[in-house]
Amino acid sequence: MDPQTGQYYYHYFYPEQPDLNWRNPSVEQAMFDVTRWWYQRGAAGFRLDAVDTLFEDPQLQDNPVQPGLNKYGDPIEEEIHNKALPEVHNVLRRLRKVADQYGAVLIGETWTPNIERLRQYYGERGDELQMPMDFLFTNVNKLSAREFRKQIAAAESSGGWPVYLFSNHDIVRSYVRYGDGVHNDQIAKLMAALYLTLRGTAIMYYGEEIGMENNDPAKREDVKDPIGKLGWPKEKGRDGERTPMQWNSRPNAGFSPAKPWLPVPPSYVTHNVATEEGKPDSILRWYKQLLQLRHNDPALVEGKWVPLNESDDNVLAYLRHYKNEAVLVALNMSGSGQKVHLDLASQGFRAPASTLMSTSPANRSVGSDVTLEPFGVYVGRLRAVSSSGQIPGPR
Repeated sequence: MDPQTGQYYYHYFYPEQPDLNWRNPSVEQAMFDVTRWWYQRGAAGFRLDAVDTLFEDPQLQDNPVQPGLNKYGDPIEEEIHNKALPEVHNVLRRLRKVADQYGAVLIGETWTPNIERLRQYYGERGDELQMPMDFLFTNVNKLSAREFRKQIAAAESSGGWPVYLFSNHDIVRSYVRYGDGVHNDQIAKLMAALYLTLRGTAIMYYGEEIGMENNDPAKREDVKDPIGKLGWPKEKGRDGERTPMQWNSRPNAGFSPAKPWLPVPPSYVTHNVATEEGKPDSILRWYKQLLQLRHNDPALVEGKWVPLNESDDNVLAYLRHYKNEAVLVALNMSGSGQKVHLDLASQGFRAPASTLMSTSPANRSVGSDVTLEPFGVYVGRLRAVSSSGQIPGPR
């Protein structure tokens, strides 16, 4: 219904206009005008929440019920009538047209079961979301060179600009999911080196850069999240990954002199911005160094992704190849030391690599054999071999 005229709009189904839901043009126009209002004031774009749930079946059909119950005690549904309906893509194309008028970007919270569904959010003509999030990465809940290599290759095959993330406000923090309880800080650096050296955009969740961990409620009466209240104890909710930012070692991690809505974990005493700023080997200093390298190195900005040693179950290695140079990345995803041989010559590069970043002080430069300590990281620069067999000079 148009709120001004009181007139009802009905959307009829025609083959040449395959929207599957009623649509109120006045409401849609008002929503698009809101985005225009922000664009005109300098907003660079929008992050769109839960885009696959924008529409529901116009007949309000129930979803088919599967055997069993979910963690809330409700029937398990096959969500075919309330998620990812075709109208979602139609409205995203219209929203993109508005964004394009201002050179703006649309980022989508796009939970998809596979890369093919993710590919659809870019649009058949690249006319929907410029940056749909690849949540398939968050389904890899253990360190696995083979599995991460598979997910990177899938993202590279999507035809669009990859968007990587490991955590957000709905997912247990990566420090907890990948940590082994002993080498958590080292593993946090490893994961940072992974998604900050890939081709694409990395979306960081606050606190990853200092090693924040979950602080899940111990009792039901402590739960604030409605999901946790409904699902306790099988589902404790999302409070644990939503605790206040840890600024310093003062009470409440310096977030507030008053008791915060959610309590900070005990680890805030050591894992906070002020403390880590003063430690040369801290997670925060590692992130800052990585981000500076990522921003300034052309190979990490524009270089293509080239996998290496694809059968290795322990070390994930790849190149970011750009013109006559490449950045070599080697990540030991195992708890034991590894020595890996990399066939750099077949990629047109000659060892040794000059070290850019490494978790091992001994790795000042490496040849075709890279030695990595448990959960070790090596990032180095390679120069290409010219057709004459000589290493080219500077560009």
